[in-house]
Amino acid sequence: MPDANITKTALASSMKRLMKEKSFSKISVIDICDGCGMNRKSFYYHFKDKYDLVNWIFYIDFIGLVNTREYRSGWDLLVSVGDLFYRDQEFYRAALKIEGQNSFQEYFHESMAPIVSFFLRDVCEADEEQEIFITFFCDAYLSAVVRWLEDGCRISPEEFIGGLKKMILGMARQIQEEEL
Repeated sequence: MPDANITKTALASSMKRLMKEKSFSKISVIDICDGCGMNRKSFYYHFKDKYDLVNWIFYIDFIGLVNTREYRSGWDLLVSVGDLFYRDQEFYRAALKIEGQNSFQEYFHESMAPIVSFFLRDVCEADEEQEIFITFFCDAYLSAVVRWLEDGCRISPEEFIGGLKKMILGMARQIQEEEL
């Protein structure tokens, strides 16, 4: 692993530890650096701010998922994202509470948009209407994930995504029947 990745990984580990101990707003760059024996200059060489670090953590976890598995459907990918959040739920629960510009919620929403777009490619044409649907489903999925994490992930990722799928497909059938 190149030195840059070793440094980033050390900073990420420090951030994850700190987010288990205190709220994100109380964590400073100095705290992060002290937690892994780095200096602020090293931090800012790799990241713009602590928000950027949190987003990078998800990016690395997410890319690791996507690059190591073959998915039969978008639903399988959503189960993998659920697995990721389930395995590190304390970190992601805290990350999804971060508010403001460059928040993890914003980044997660942006990351999910291409996946939702893939789902919707056969449902509607690529135009303004599709953008409305993408935003709606990303918002709905994000809200569901936040609630699932806040409730302590009482059901498995497979059950969670299975329930969402059942509900969405049921609603689609009902809408289709009403249109006929």
